Amino acid sequence: MRDDSFHVFDTTLRDGAQREGINLRVSDKLAIAKLLDDFGVGFIEGGWPGANPKDTEFFQRASQELTLKHAQLTAFGATRRAGVQAADDPQVVALRESGASVVTLVAKSDERHVERALRTTLDENLAMIADTVSHLRAHGQRVFVDCEHFFDGYRYNPEYALTVVRTAGEAGADVVVLCDTNGGMLPEDITRTVTEVRRATDVRLGIHAQDDTGCAVANTLASVAAGVTHVQCTANGYGERVGNANLFSVVGALALKQGRDVLPQGCLAEMTRVATAIAEIVNLAPDTHQPYVGVSAFAHKAGLHASAIKVDPDLYQHTEPELVGNRMRMLVSDMAGRASIELKAEELGLDLAGDRELSSRVVERVKGLELSGYSFEAADASMELLLREELGEPVRYFETESWRVITERRPVNGAGPLSEEFHSLTEATVKLKVKGERIIATAEGNGPVNALDRALRSSMENVYTALAGLELTDYKVRILEGSSGTNAITRILITLGDGSGEWTTVGVGANVVDASWVALEQGITYGLLRQGYPQ
Repeated sequence: MRDDSFHVFDTTLRDGAQREGINLRVSDKLAIAKLLDDFGVGFIEGGWPGANPKDTEFFQRASQELTLKHAQLTAFGATRRAGVQAADDPQVVALRESGASVVTLVAKSDERHVERALRTTLDENLAMIADTVSHLRAHGQRVFVDCEHFFDGYRYNPEYALTVVRTAGEAGADVVVLCDTNGGMLPEDITRTVTEVRRATDVRLGIHAQDDTGCAVANTLASVAAGVTHVQCTANGYGERVGNANLFSVVGALALKQGRDVLPQGCLAEMTRVATAIAEIVNLAPDTHQPYVGVSAFAHKAGLHASAIKVDPDLYQHTEPELVGNRMRMLVSDMAGRASIELKAEELGLDLAGDRELSSRVVERVKGLELSGYSFEAADASMELLLREELGEPVRYFETESWRVITERRPVNGAGPLSEEFHSLTEATVKLKVKGERIIATAEGNGPVNALDRALRSSMENVYTALAGLELTDYKVRILEGSSGTNAITRILITLGDGSGEWTTVGVGANVVDASWVALEQGITYGLLRQGYPQ
């Protein structure tokens, strides 16, 4: 059991799930809980048993299916209703019987909410808090109390807000959490209020910050500096409206900037993996620019930066990316200098052998290609193929003689252009030379790119059997600035995978199909290189 002096409390499964676009199944919640436990959080708020069938099922299944190494599962609920004893309130009973060893109760701490939302008296609200906390404590459960709208309530009537805190503490709450429910506070507001509350009470305090001003992480850190020892966060900052304090940013700052022992040994290095895996489960694209865990968090583009990083990476990085399971990346662009190219080559496993002339030649070629519309920042596979070519080791598994695509669309029964009633057929033909043999292949597909992909693979599958295992996993189209309409220059990024990894290539052309072929040709070539086929 870890030292209880500081709590990292995660509420992704409850508060984070309120983000627009997130809809978690029970199996999703169980998988996320396992990931959060891998990361080493102390408490995982699983939801509100008794309030909806999904959360009730989660707690039932969790007791059978989850074996947590670090975290304690926490049930969320409200204080009893006005005029009803806690022992007789069905939702309090559901909390008591949830199987969770810890319960988090939400309580009103703003007198305006007590009178207008609960429609009860200030004294009855205090009785509801005391009765519910003491009832659950009597049944052996640990209780945390979330003081909803605390900071707004404290501004309006500080004495009543403080009375709520004292009442919860005196009834047996282990932690009273000050909630910036509307997310409107700034760090100086948080510091001042937490400092005053600590002076006025001896209750252990926590913080729950929403991000409506973009200050949730800063507000959480400010509260810790003011004496709070319990932080509530969500993975990747998920939550209602614009979200909550980001778990990974808060923990990263506490552990790496303040040297606080907030996670079990070895768990901090799981940060990037856990953040990405949770994003995949909730079906939201990972934020590439998220601090600590984003793929761009330690990516360097400017040539001046690269020159310094080559001497000492710490000159342009605030911490070592490996500490949070991330890695440094060099971006090759029109800003690149020789240092950027040399570091990128090293990252890709290629040795430029300190050849300044070679590095300069690559720099000029990259800048020329970027001027015509290419971008290698997200296309490492294309960059590696370019570097191998400049090193005199071009990768050639096939030569393209020609290709063509025919798309036929016929409306059904005279249907108009917006009708879904039509017959559509796309056919692609490719002519290649593979190991000296001329091959012609034709394939049909769902659109020109799919048809070309199928034709290209089918033409070589007898020679390169691994092609059957390649899968096109992502396809992005960008119409470049400075162009317009149907004459615009198009850039395509294609991502392929083989079950053990993914790679991205870039193509530029006068139209979508031209650009797609360039990217697709490179993607297939790189896939064969990964499989170790001799040329």
